[in-house]
Amino acid sequence: MTKTKSIIKDVIIVAVGVAAIWIGLQVVFGTQNPFYVVSSGSMIPVLQVYDVLVVNGNEPFENIQIGDIIVFNRPNGHDRVIVHRVEAILDDRQESKTIRTKGDANPISIPGTDYPITEEEYIGEVFYVVPQIGYVTRILAPPINYIIIAVIIGIMVVKQYSGKSKEKKESKIETEMPKESQATTEEFAKTDDNTYSDVAPKDPDLTLKDEPEKDTK
Repeated sequence: MTKTKSIIKDVIIVAVGVAAIWIGLQVVFGTQNPFYVVSSGSMIPVLQVYDVLVVNGNEPFENIQIGDIIVFNRPNGHDRVIVHRVEAILDDRQESKTIRTKGDANPISIPGTDYPITEEEYIGEVFYVVPQIGYVTRILAPPINYIIIAVIIGIMVVKQYSGKSKEKKESKIETEMPKESQATTEEFAKTDDNTYSDVAPKDPDLTLKDEPEKDTK
C-alpha cells in the first residue's frame, strides 16, 4: 500500500512539473504553442523538413520587416500554419498593416496563403531553429514532445554559452604573463653582456595548417 502511494505521488509530481514547464514556456514566448515542426520544403535551404522552430509571439506585428521569417495562419480559412519569409509590406499603416510572404524555394507568392497577412493571422517570428529533432513529434504526443524539445534546446544553449566562457578564460590565461616572468624579463633587459628574447622560435612542425571550421548554424 505504501509503495502504491509513493508511485501515485511521483506521478502527480511529474504531471505537475510538466504542466508548470509547459505553461512557463507559453508565458515566456507569448504564444499558446511556442514550437512548430517544418513539414514541407518551401523554405529550403534555410529550413529543412523536421526542423523545429522556436517562435517568439512577443515580437509585435508592427515591428515585422521584409526579410523576417514568420509563422502565421493561412489567410484563406485559417486551416494551416505557414512559415515563410516576408517578401513585401503591402500596407505600412499601424492600424491596418498588411504583408505578403513567400517561401524561399517557391517561385512566387501564393494568393490566399502568402497574402494578405494581417495581425489577425500573425502568430510570431522565428526565434531559433533546432535542426532535425522534429522526428520526436512522430513518436510522442503534445505536450510531452514539446517538453523534450525544450530540454534539448536548453542543453544546447547552456553548452554553447559554457563553451564560449571556457574559450575566453583559456584565451585570458594564455595572453596574460605572470608577474614573476615579467620581473625576470626586466632583469634580463638590464644586463649589458647578453641579449635575451622572450619570444620562442617557431617550430615549423608544430604549425597548425588547418583551422577547424566555425559552426555557422
